[in-house]
Amino acid sequence: MATAMVIGAQWGDEGKGKIVDYLAAKADVVVRSQGGNNAGHTVVTGGKAYPLRLMPSGIMYPGTICVVGTGVVIDPKSFLEEMEKLEAQGINAKHLQISTRAQVVFPYHIRLDEAEEMRKGSRKLGTTKNGIGPCYADKINRIGIRMCDLMDKEVFAEKLKYNVEQKNMLLEKLYDMEGFDYEQMLIDYLGYAEKLRPYVKDTNYTVQTLVREGKNVLFEGAQASMLDCDNGTYPFVTSSHPTAGGACIGAGIGPHMMQNIFGVVKAYSTRVGEGPFPTEQVNEIGDRIRDIAHEFGTVTGRPRRVGWLDARAVRYAAALNSFDYLAITRLDILDELEEIKVCVGYEYEGKPVKEYPADLKFLSKVTPVYKTYKGWKEKISAIRDYDRLPARCKEYLADISKEIGVPIGIVSVGPSREETIVVKDVF
Repeated sequence: MATAMVIGAQWGDEGKGKIVDYLAAKADVVVRSQGGNNAGHTVVTGGKAYPLRLMPSGIMYPGTICVVGTGVVIDPKSFLEEMEKLEAQGINAKHLQISTRAQVVFPYHIRLDEAEEMRKGSRKLGTTKNGIGPCYADKINRIGIRMCDLMDKEVFAEKLKYNVEQKNMLLEKLYDMEGFDYEQMLIDYLGYAEKLRPYVKDTNYTVQTLVREGKNVLFEGAQASMLDCDNGTYPFVTSSHPTAGGACIGAGIGPHMMQNIFGVVKAYSTRVGEGPFPTEQVNEIGDRIRDIAHEFGTVTGRPRRVGWLDARAVRYAAALNSFDYLAITRLDILDELEEIKVCVGYEYEGKPVKEYPADLKFLSKVTPVYKTYKGWKEKISAIRDYDRLPARCKEYLADISKEIGVPIGIVSVGPSREETIVVKDVF
């Protein structure tokens, strides 16, 4: 059995897509296990950038089975548009499988997402307004519609009618917004169903079988550990479990099948949306890093909040996920900096904070404890051997590994697939 898992260790946007794409070169299967088209990965190869939203990053390899798993929520319209764009770029999606158990996103989910964000006003969460939270809410409320339901016209028509009636009542009475035409939605979604039908499979069975057969199976996480709806900075989190445990559930496998768990760590920190961010730099250095790195959301285009690497938060994520290795990304972004800082702990009123606080009011008041490094001040994007990295760069990496308590497995020194240093080869 050879499996590997790629998990975001911060607040998302760590460069997971690149790491998955790199590992997928030797994978037989790539499995996306949670989230929806609120997530965005960008794969860069051959001088071209391929932005992905619902599609597993392994789609770039025609011989690799790509699974959209049970824990994912799927907007069929958006998914089909993504497939068409990839095919226009010469990327064929015929090796794709979509779980029969995956939940379906509808226009009423999107409108409810928008309405609730507007109603919250200053208390808004900063969602992508793609209907992901309301879709997961229907799933937990046991009224969700799955891909297997969408494939059965009679079952789908009955479930959709109930949901449209309920959602229209909610939209009209609570939000004073227009509802939806059931008949038109039924026609639209039955059309999507026919286009998606060839791809819809029992992916739990697929993945379990391939793992038992000893295939190289790579599990791809969306979002990141600090956005986990139970263990992240709630309520400023996503609506699923972007952790290794969540990946087991969302892919339909048991925990003993999961090995070689990579925590992807950006060499600095970013965050999109609201919520506490202890190492945020709302200053010249934050602006400088954002401009060098072009830190704007793949899906939303929003400027990301930027700060120094928070090793204390990543250490918490490492414990949540049982990371085996770290994959350090965007290290080259720091090439020009004279001075680099890493948060190695928190203090409150002069006393160390041992746990990662659940109380966001408390977390917003902690003071980061920094360790400061001199920058290496040279370009590293052409380096492919870890030992050839500048001495100050290796010191920075060694200290990150020590602070987090996890060895380094991969170092990314540029956006393209080729700009990668492999320390631990798992496939």
